[in-house]
Amino acid sequence: MQFTVPAVAEAVAATIGDRPLIVQGDRRLTYRQVVDRSNRLAAYLHSRGLGVQTERDALAGHEVGQDLLGIYALNGPEYVESMLGGFRARVAPFNVNYRYVKNELQYLLADSGATALVYHATFAPRVAEIRPDLPQLRVLIQIADDSGNELLDGAVDYETIVTDTSAPAVAPVEPCPDDLYVLYTGGTTGMPKGVLWRQHDIFMTAFGGRNMVTGDKATSVEEIATRATENPGTKLMILPPLMHGAAQWAAMTAITTGQTLVFPSVVDRFDTGDIVRTIAREQVLVATVVGDAMARPLVAAITSGAADVSSLAVVANGGAQLTPYVKQQLIDSKPNLMVVDGVGSSETGAQMSHMSAPGAVSTGTFNAGPDTCVVTEDFTAVLAPGHDGLGWLAQRGYVPLGYKGDAAKTAATFPVIDGVRYATPGDRARHLDSGAIELLGRDSVTINSGGEKIFAEEVESAIASHPAVSDVVVAGRPSERWGQEVVAVVALADGAAVEADELIRHAESSIARYKLPKAVVFRPRIERSPAGKADYRWAREQAVSEIS
Repeated sequence: MQFTVPAVAEAVAATIGDRPLIVQGDRRLTYRQVVDRSNRLAAYLHSRGLGVQTERDALAGHEVGQDLLGIYALNGPEYVESMLGGFRARVAPFNVNYRYVKNELQYLLADSGATALVYHATFAPRVAEIRPDLPQLRVLIQIADDSGNELLDGAVDYETIVTDTSAPAVAPVEPCPDDLYVLYTGGTTGMPKGVLWRQHDIFMTAFGGRNMVTGDKATSVEEIATRATENPGTKLMILPPLMHGAAQWAAMTAITTGQTLVFPSVVDRFDTGDIVRTIAREQVLVATVVGDAMARPLVAAITSGAADVSSLAVVANGGAQLTPYVKQQLIDSKPNLMVVDGVGSSETGAQMSHMSAPGAVSTGTFNAGPDTCVVTEDFTAVLAPGHDGLGWLAQRGYVPLGYKGDAAKTAATFPVIDGVRYATPGDRARHLDSGAIELLGRDSVTINSGGEKIFAEEVESAIASHPAVSDVVVAGRPSERWGQEVVAVVALADGAAVEADELIRHAESSIARYKLPKAVVFRPRIERSPAGKADYRWAREQAVSEIS
């Protein structure tokens, strides 16, 4: 059985149409309403001539035969509806980082070749600034907000489209499992790259199409609809921006499993007061975060007692490391709270998970998903559990077609081993005797010092456990003696004071001496993506700037 997201969404809406799907402040939209609104958006996109220009079977893995719809928006119903509407019109949706400045935004929209853009009115001035340089961008759909910015010339109001009952109710095309889902990487270690997924493949690996523990796959849309009916309507709060892949995957999985998505009212910043009040009001069961950067302020808000968060049972983390120190703080912040760590990437989908509960907190090792493995240094074989040395974390089975417009990078990242295609985005790992996988870190931010490989995340974890540290990112800088040396870029907690030597001595209790930072650079705050991911290019710049 090959799935499309629109077919699944329609089947679920037909079964539990009156159940709330999206809650944000005073806005409450049911499954039926969201699907109907997305279908009207699809009809509008189709009416503008957007869709498939060349079918998949005539294209190489790095090529695109569909129009692309950029989603340049903050979290809310419109983001989810735009994804569903794009899929229904056979237009490939993709994420746009709303923190990008002019040059970055122009690069992304030019690289994607986007012909349509859905954007919040607050971003209209940026769109207007780059629009003359993007002749292919011919469909603009503007979401009204509190910014006061008027419609750009030629743009159409989003709400007018999705509430127009006189327009066709749905696009007169039939989505195909080969239709694309496009996810642009964050660009924190290089230029953003568009990862091209078949809709069926991303559905199976990250949108709820199979059980990530047992590997059991859905066999029909009717089975999925039945499963959604059996769900009591679990409320899931998504805190990371939906432009982040893990947040999109959580949202799509919620739709295919009958959950209710809850968004905070304040989405242009991380407002913990609004977050805990929303958890209390909506009786949220699960909340998603990205690493320490989101978890630390959430802990502070929970322990402040500002709102009754007794309904919260699980905090799910993905996209960045949640250090053991902060994980323990989360678990201690309220009775019986569990923390689930997920591992995945734009190029693999969901891969691994680990659960921590009171009395059992750890990090760094994970239960492998059905198609997760470790391959050799030269990408020629799969390593058996208990192997010596390091390998590359890999995924087989449901993997992307490639990187948009980059045949060479596609071949390098998706090697074929014994006739099977793998995704190997660059994470170092070991497959342990127990069957668990030890994740060491991204090779592109590994520091080679004195002939030793030092993984940035391991050093970050050691520094982050000091109570004076609010945030930390670790990078390498040139060293005449070592080749590269480890530098910790640290932001201190409000009112805290600590010397560099004390932080280094603190780290010495948990990591080997050769891994210790040779220097500590203090900054008021750590630059991260809106999703909480570290910006390692920025960190390297800070480290190098302190060379005397």
